[in-house]
Amino acid sequence: MNTPLDLDANATEPLRPEARAAAIAALDLPGNPSSVHGGGRAARRLLEDSRARLAARFGARPQDVVFTAGGTEANALAVRGLAPGRRVLAGATEHPAVLRAAPDAVLLPVLADGRLDLAALDAALAAAGPALVCLMAANNETGVLHPIAEAAGICRRHGALLHVDAVQAAGRVEAAWNLADSLALSGHKMGGPKGAGALLLRPGLDVPALVAGGGQERGRRGGTEPLPAIAGLAAAAEAATPDAALRLAPLRDAIEAAIAAIAPEARFPGRGAPRLPNTTSILLPGVPAETQVIALDLAGVRVSAGAACSSGKVGPSHVLAAMGLGADAACAIRVSLPWNAAEDAAERFVAAWAAMRARLVRVAA
Repeated sequence: MNTPLDLDANATEPLRPEARAAAIAALDLPGNPSSVHGGGRAARRLLEDSRARLAARFGARPQDVVFTAGGTEANALAVRGLAPGRRVLAGATEHPAVLRAAPDAVLLPVLADGRLDLAALDAALAAAGPALVCLMAANNETGVLHPIAEAAGICRRHGALLHVDAVQAAGRVEAAWNLADSLALSGHKMGGPKGAGALLLRPGLDVPALVAGGGQERGRRGGTEPLPAIAGLAAAAEAATPDAALRLAPLRDAIEAAIAAIAPEARFPGRGAPRLPNTTSILLPGVPAETQVIALDLAGVRVSAGAACSSGKVGPSHVLAAMGLGADAACAIRVSLPWNAAEDAAERFVAAWAAMRARLVRVAA
């Protein structure tokens, strides 16, 4: 039996060997980083070394790095900590982790290709007063890259803060990360272990803890730090480089070209915009995304529909709806190539997708 073809890297990347080795080494340190004895001091050294490495990778100061349990917590810590006294504006295609942390946010429209409408941002900030803008660097469903540098300039002009969800973009593309006032990261999206993320803050900016505890993370996140996951996060962040990720763009493009030739009715939301090199959204009109995902899974190909954060539920994509796709927003799957994708991944996927389409379109007809 063939090994399953896992093309759901935007849900979680395969563990990188560097991250595995770092996490295993950290497991051999029994001390609590908050303890003052020798074992605790050894654990603290590893914690602070990981903090410094992550800070250096993304242009921050070590003291401005707050370790969290993942990207969702990092986003919530930023939004809930920075929102008081400010109007929250968020892109209409933001991840639920941001939208649910700010349920009263003003939603900013996106263009048909999925990128933020900068004119709408400018106009909204002109009317908002003190504001916090939340904008993801890369969309998790389509891979579309938002114009972070331009948005940051507009925010500065209006005196607004900018929170950037870099969970999908970090390690896959490079950006001027230090233009953000706060930046959310997730370890397992870069090939680290699950269970660790980070919030990077602009110097001078601070947030209160969502979880009070023993004063860890300079009082900004209570609880004993998960040292193996954090060490793996730092190692993965160093190993995940945009140059290496570019290898995946030809595979993504080969998938799109082959499917366009097989199925002229297929569409690729966001294809005309700058995107992550590993991600494509494939829309097959009239065939629900859930049906496609299940059919491909039975054929040994793992993809997803929308975000992998909805307790297994599949429904119309709010991202594609915001891009104006109407009822077809429920008919797109996400294919996201992992960092270690084999060279035959495109060929294998296209063969499985073509067989799936032949069955499902015939049934639908």
